[in-house]
Amino acid sequence: MTAEGFLEGRRLQLARGVMLQCIMGGYPPARFYGSDDGDLALVPDPAQIHRLPWSKHPRALAICDADELSGESSSLSTRGQLKAVIARYAALGLAPVVATELEFFVFAPNPDPTLGFEPPAGLDGRREDGHCAFSISSNNGLRPFFSEVYECMAALGLPRDTFMHEMGVSQFEINLLHGDPLLLADQTFLFKHLLKEVALKHGLIVVCMAKPLAHTPGSSMHIHQSIVEIGSGKNVFSDEAGEPTAMFRHFIAGQQAGMADFTALFAPNVNSYQRLCHPFASPNNACWSHDNRSAGLRIPASSPVARRVENRLPGADANPYLAIAASLAAGLHGIENQLEPSEPIQGEFQVPDNLSLPCTLHAALERLKRSQLAKELFGTEFIEGYVASKTLELTSFFDEITPWERRVLAAQA
Repeated sequence: MTAEGFLEGRRLQLARGVMLQCIMGGYPPARFYGSDDGDLALVPDPAQIHRLPWSKHPRALAICDADELSGESSSLSTRGQLKAVIARYAALGLAPVVATELEFFVFAPNPDPTLGFEPPAGLDGRREDGHCAFSISSNNGLRPFFSEVYECMAALGLPRDTFMHEMGVSQFEINLLHGDPLLLADQTFLFKHLLKEVALKHGLIVVCMAKPLAHTPGSSMHIHQSIVEIGSGKNVFSDEAGEPTAMFRHFIAGQQAGMADFTALFAPNVNSYQRLCHPFASPNNACWSHDNRSAGLRIPASSPVARRVENRLPGADANPYLAIAASLAAGLHGIENQLEPSEPIQGEFQVPDNLSLPCTLHAALERLKRSQLAKELFGTEFIEGYVASKTLELTSFFDEITPWERRVLAAQA
């Protein structure tokens, strides 16, 4: 839209079906988004209008809500779904607080998708070989790129906590500062967009696939969650003596109750399960533990005021609005129904059958399709539409034969 049109308040409308467009560009049948495929109104959030600092020409981006023309939020909008979950907490006098940790890879351009990704050549002309995890000098070869990333983050008002080199080859992680869930979802979305745009300027690509390299750790989007009282700001997960509260237990139990049903929301792509099939640090389970990274729900070591629950299931490929909404909705379900969690696990452990999660996209979609809890919390229209769109993507994947199948199976009887 032109700046003039935007400033005049001209309304931008979008066909309802676009909310369910799959990643290849197609759509599920129209019955999943209203057979008329009528319009939604895109309503900009005044707090999320940003001049894009990496753009050579003056250009701005506005994050919008997708609303029905009658004024209410569209049930197909993931941002709207997150706002609805936050409102349910507010009705109880509570406010969730979240932070996201986002991992990503920086690669050389990859114009031929049949070839694997490669790390870029650094300023010394060499490509990283995987020995730089947590090194303070590991990203020096990418310093011009990261310098502009930091500058653009400051220009967009994205506060950062820590940046580090992660375990994978040319893999990095950012921790965003904790705050309001909607704000953090917006910031996570903006940061991913910023990364990709700045990378292109520097002759690089940023990849947020869950598992872009074989034999290498994947990329997660861990979600740290706590709840405070509106007004006092007191963390309700800790009592006056600094001990865990009943609400803390109920929140964990709700997360456990929803994780299997919501796996397809946290791990939305075929590739997501490549990350989860190697369980260390990418746990495919609904166990919980104090500071054990093999558990899907980890309680990080912290002071009572910072007591929180880390959901380690979502990948970097997850929609931040939907992943945060699903995680918080599950926790609220536990609080409202006073659910009790399993016993915490420590050390090496076997995952009980009732705490295991779907390990393929097909299994996850089947679980989500049957979930009454998901339809209760997000509405039948959203869940059925989401499943229909993701089923199209899965079908498209099965329409192709992989190099592994040709290499290994062609000579078999």
